[in-house]
Amino acid sequence: MAAPDRVTHACAMRTVAAIALTAGAVLAGVGSSQGASRSAPPWALHGPYSPTIEPANFVAGVDNRYFPLRPGTTFHYRGYSGDTAQTDDMLVTHRTKRILGISCTVVRDTVSEHGKPVERTFDWYAQDRQANVWYMGEDSLELENGRLVRASDSWQAGVKGAKPGIIMRGNPRPGEVYRQEYYPPGGALDQARVLGIRAGIEVPYRTYRRSLATIEWSPVEPQLEKKWYAAGVGEIQEQVVQGAHERFQLVGITH
Repeated sequence: MAAPDRVTHACAMRTVAAIALTAGAVLAGVGSSQGASRSAPPWALHGPYSPTIEPANFVAGVDNRYFPLRPGTTFHYRGYSGDTAQTDDMLVTHRTKRILGISCTVVRDTVSEHGKPVERTFDWYAQDRQANVWYMGEDSLELENGRLVRASDSWQAGVKGAKPGIIMRGNPRPGEVYRQEYYPPGGALDQARVLGIRAGIEVPYRTYRRSLATIEWSPVEPQLEKKWYAAGVGEIQEQVVQGAHERFQLVGITH
């Protein structure tokens, strides 16, 4: 969740082997549609990417109506990945991290199986004056030989060519497409498309009459993931609708 380009599960676990096989093709394809993945949806973005980041255009904290990050808040999700039940706890910490001259909110996202962490990610977010929430990077840890070790898709905007993306628009419009993260060497290349406002959705935490839906894709993961957001709350559900068997739903919020 993405968020969150979420956390992971806003940042879904990627195998080193998959990244190694695809990263070269992705790099070769930057700047042309010829090198794009054959499984790319018709709305996928290709070509150069160079966002303009002005520190003076950013505000303190994140209060986007579909992605509010109030320090001290923990979002609790429950779901499955494949045939394995998992939980995901996303804590908005009181910590900040300075990236590209901007103070970013630090979010700790922990995915667990049978009560034990299998993935932990520290995501960094910042909001501009237009209420766009920018994804400034992640320090992702994955379970390997019984230990959480740094994943190859960890990245930080401004380091080794990594560039920030947008995790949530200030005024999301149906059909709008945007990059969420951009770090070709590590395979962090998530993109999203706004589907628009949807009818009611029920999750264990609550029933919502309206929600904002988006769909995400990455050239290093041949799957499509749909996400639902509620105004004033944030992400309430995410589900892979093509390419895998995975779903998470909001079950609680604590402060």
